[in-house]
Amino acid sequence: MPTSTPKAPPPLTADSALFLDFDGTLVALAETPEAIEVPSGLVGLLTDLHDWLGGAVAIVSGRQIDMLDRFLAPLRLPSGGEHGVQRRDAQGKMREQPPPDLTLVLDVANRLAGEYPDLLVERKHAAVALHYRRAPQLESLCHRVLADLVSPWPGLELLHGKSVFEVKPAGVNKGVAIAAFMQEAPFAGRTPFFAGDDTTDETGFAAVQPMGGVAIKVGSGETLARHHLESPKAVFEWLASVLPASQQGQGNQQ
Repeated sequence: MPTSTPKAPPPLTADSALFLDFDGTLVALAETPEAIEVPSGLVGLLTDLHDWLGGAVAIVSGRQIDMLDRFLAPLRLPSGGEHGVQRRDAQGKMREQPPPDLTLVLDVANRLAGEYPDLLVERKHAAVALHYRRAPQLESLCHRVLADLVSPWPGLELLHGKSVFEVKPAGVNKGVAIAAFMQEAPFAGRTPFFAGDDTTDETGFAAVQPMGGVAIKVGSGETLARHHLESPKAVFEWLASVLPASQQGQGNQQ
């Protein structure tokens, strides 16, 4: 990881493509995935940005796309869900990898959560996440159990995010999802910007910077990103500041 201090990001321009993580980037992290609060005005701001950038705005998240849609309703943006396992393009076409058989993983995670009630198991389309935010002292136990379970299976990988371990299909990540979007209209030919807060976003940073794009680390931690914003509040303020005055407020009128 680079040791130089990331700097504030440059402004978006009308020929940018904007990719945004969700938890920890657009919304503050919460004790459980369902407990997050969507900031007032966020949906309207994203709608305005989508219109200004000709549709070249996508959410790239570890969450399932249907959950993103629920939190951002009535907005339905192009999205990469489950770290790229799911992807909905700008025309609304959904692409999903067939889910692997995660029966054993789910059973083991549920048994562990039964023994330690502060753990939370989240079953996704093609992944199982084990959240330990309410029990940080169990991090090493969760890692050991899931790593031992996954190691014999080359088609699976263990992903470590903020207070969560996730068993998911190998070979897909946020960088792969962003690269796929950049091959399609309306993203193709634009300068990509990607903002994310977690280690799971580093693949996205690694994808956009060689394209001449802008990678923005939100919050603290070592990172490949050359730009930085302090918090989801700072992300909101940056996005609002780069939107032309003529475009502001249109999404709130819909």
